[in-house]
Amino acid sequence: MAPTFSTSDSLYEFVVKEGNGVKGLVDSGLLEVPERYVQPEEERINKLRTRRHNIPPIDLSKLKGPDHKKVVDEIVRAAETIGFFQVVNHGVPLELLESLKDSSHRFFNLSPKEKSLFCPGVSPSTKVKYATSFAPEKETTLEWRDYISMGYTTDQDALQYWPNQCKEAALDYLKSASKLVRDILEVLIESLEVKVQESIVDIHSGMKLVNMNYYPSCPNPDLTVGVGRHSDIGAITVLLQDDIGGLHVKLDEDNNNNHREWLEIPPIPGALVINIGDTIEILSNGKYKSAEHVVRTSNKSRVSVALFNFPKPTLKIGPLEELVKKHGVARYRVVLFQDYMNNFFANTHHGKESSLDFAKST
Repeated sequence: MAPTFSTSDSLYEFVVKEGNGVKGLVDSGLLEVPERYVQPEEERINKLRTRRHNIPPIDLSKLKGPDHKKVVDEIVRAAETIGFFQVVNHGVPLELLESLKDSSHRFFNLSPKEKSLFCPGVSPSTKVKYATSFAPEKETTLEWRDYISMGYTTDQDALQYWPNQCKEAALDYLKSASKLVRDILEVLIESLEVKVQESIVDIHSGMKLVNMNYYPSCPNPDLTVGVGRHSDIGAITVLLQDDIGGLHVKLDEDNNNNHREWLEIPPIPGALVINIGDTIEILSNGKYKSAEHVVRTSNKSRVSVALFNFPKPTLKIGPLEELVKKHGVARYRVVLFQDYMNNFFANTHHGKESSLDFAKST
């Protein structure tokens, strides 16, 4: 029999404080979406204003060869327009991608008691966090997602502190995908046609974090979101979707909430999704676009695995000086990345501007 919650507080206690997560709700026999998860009309994904992304994935293996310029042009065009693209022949073994999905399910299929060992405050490392939604203590409406976040410091720490069910696959993914992160960032920065220090790629992607996301089956997906509207704050994100999918990217710049257009990024077997983050939009003085995106839920449970690549918190991020001279204006100011992160995590998901506005020139 499904539990009943007399108040929103008792639901919050069960899901957040006791570490049951959304999966705990669903596993208890939940038949309808609790009020606390019902999104306002304007935050739901309107199927009538959604279309499918039909551009073929970019073959990264062709970066080395006669088609180099064509591949560079494809990457740059995607970064300048929607800020998302998919890649194949990316160098991450396909069997590792399958292992990642399997290990994600293994972790989330643990009992609530076992998963809660990684909750903030009791986790063996401050770099490892099992949680639900995005900022449940601040959100009026919760997101339909549980996740385990694993920050990288050293291989030794990862193998000691990350969950046994997924640590090896997650670490292999981080290492294997880091080469394609470097290749893509080098393409983007070289295409700006300005002189930069050699270490620019490393210093803007030197902090790495693996997020395994679990979106439990939802009784009414039209009422909920898995992750609310936002852009990623780092340099680029590498995302593995399973075969169910759910990722949607905002297309138009219309500020009328009822007229957002969404582009569904369909799962492609063996492909990885590349997402341009705010750091690269700021660095390029707005030439490249970080994309506002959202995750739709499904009546089937699904997983995704993201590798985030951030600058270190002590780095000051801002537009490249030569670009500012070329463009005649600095669209963003120089900010300490720690301050940028603090602003992002101090707010709920309310679109790309809620983070980027922090760095915009006044």
